[in-house]
Amino acid sequence: MSQQVSDFLISRIKEWGISRIYGFPGDGINGLMGALNRAKDNVDFIQVRHEEMAAFMACAHAKFTGEVGICMATSGPGAIHLLNGLYDAKMDHQPVVAIVGQQARMAMGGSYQQEVDLLSLYKDVAHEYVHMITEPAQARHVIDRAIRIAKAERTVTCVIIPNDVQELDAVEKPPHIHGSIHSGTGHGTLHSVPPMPELQRAADILNEGKKVAILVGAGALHAADEVMEIAELLGAGVAKALLGRAALPDDLPYVTGSIGLLGTKPSWDMMMDCDTLLMIGSSFPYSEFLPEEGQAKGVQIDIDSKMLSIRYPMDVNLVGDSRLTLKGLIPLIKRKEDRDWRNTIEANIRDWWKIIEAKAMNAAKPVNPQRVFWELSPRLPENCILSADSGSSANWFARDLKIRRGMMASLSGNLATMCPGVPYAIAAKFAFPDRVSIALVGDGAMQMLGINGMITIAKYWQRWADPRLVILVLNNGDLNQVTWEQRIMVGDPEFTASQDVPDFPYAKYAELLGLKGIKVEDPEQLGAAWDAVLSADRPAVLEVVVDPDVPTIPPHITFKEMVNFSKMLLKGDAHEGGVIKQTFKDAVESLLPHKH
Repeated sequence: MSQQVSDFLISRIKEWGISRIYGFPGDGINGLMGALNRAKDNVDFIQVRHEEMAAFMACAHAKFTGEVGICMATSGPGAIHLLNGLYDAKMDHQPVVAIVGQQARMAMGGSYQQEVDLLSLYKDVAHEYVHMITEPAQARHVIDRAIRIAKAERTVTCVIIPNDVQELDAVEKPPHIHGSIHSGTGHGTLHSVPPMPELQRAADILNEGKKVAILVGAGALHAADEVMEIAELLGAGVAKALLGRAALPDDLPYVTGSIGLLGTKPSWDMMMDCDTLLMIGSSFPYSEFLPEEGQAKGVQIDIDSKMLSIRYPMDVNLVGDSRLTLKGLIPLIKRKEDRDWRNTIEANIRDWWKIIEAKAMNAAKPVNPQRVFWELSPRLPENCILSADSGSSANWFARDLKIRRGMMASLSGNLATMCPGVPYAIAAKFAFPDRVSIALVGDGAMQMLGINGMITIAKYWQRWADPRLVILVLNNGDLNQVTWEQRIMVGDPEFTASQDVPDFPYAKYAELLGLKGIKVEDPEQLGAAWDAVLSADRPAVLEVVVDPDVPTIPPHITFKEMVNFSKMLLKGDAHEGGVIKQTFKDAVESLLPHKH
């Protein structure tokens, strides 16, 4: 029996070293499903509950492994469902290939069932490469280029294949004639370091600075040793963008933690007082949390020249790999003998952790969400993988956890979409079945997509070497992050019609699926509950009923935000009493933190 185009595509993917595909079947990809069945010993097809999850999981696979992630969906509705997860990958610069079906060639242009103009639909999210295979001899170079470009450009690409083409006889080697394309597999390695004159210019600026601040992002995840070395030489503090949350461990005395709306006060203070900024591998978007223009000299390192000098006008822009560029820069840096700046930063950080603990221990109705994370922090298993969702859970992920070396952590950074928490955690478990995977999710995202993810976990968990996958659900009955944004940013009280989330028995549902489920409504039970789920013999859901009135406010409140908060109170808020009480408690702890 001759090989079909679909068989060739799957075998070619395997030649690229890719052995897992996330997706959901449909008649637009029946040929590909048949090929996957025939190749099941070589390529693992992970069936999700919704195509959006497949794209999130492919994105997470790329984030946690550095490899190309692949997702697959049928024509029309399946291809449309992939888009949100693909935009997550695109905006966080992750290499993902989407393979989608299409109606038969002879039906195209006839307003046929499920016929969607996929080339136009995908032209934005996969703008670097989106093509349709209409002839078997195309298959080799189209899949080769999709994988190569995704990796080289750190972006999303797309291959569209009509269902009739999938079942045609494969052409493994195109004819050696005019117009044919002869592609091959294998990624090249980029050894990118700026030239010495540019490194010297950067070093001169950094050596002249008296108060150096460093900001790291995802581009510095592989450069921890070099970042620590240059920070020590410069006497600098290091702030972390959310995608760089695991770039440096939080037990280093000069790591100020996260930056921005979800950031820490030491990061804010450092940026407001520095005279020199070194940005490494970050496209952190909020310029108001960086030094005011003209306040500081700037040096930026990024592998992508398009991302230079768009958040702060830098004096030196270095295009290169973060680790290799720092290796070239470090010998040119003179150690700063005056450590007053560093001492100030370290003192601020010590005070900050006391404040965080005090805030976490404040009483709430019934449980303070900050305490949920504070209790988790010392219990985090070695080399665990953390996945946070968007919403208030991201606040506490950013501020209350002390990440240690060897751990990984991610979330939807630039798209900031809801729902990646659970699919990220599942993908992490497939990639590293011997490591503990933890999803930190709010009830809004859990109801939107996470509950379906639990079914996928129930389907596959017994394949994992270590069965521990934990989903924390913050059950506050509220779309909490947006509620607080309404209060602080526009001065509006909670709009209950849009913000209230119906109750759902998350822990009981886990048990219904054969998983472990624990529900906590008493803060004194948190420690034991975390111990139980982190030592369980199967995946577990920890549902904690938390207080929606605990404020998720930025580390620095502007005058406008104070005015908006006052306006909201004057208009009347359904949770006014609790909001005032919890905000006052947090304010007191910020000024006079004490042990509880």
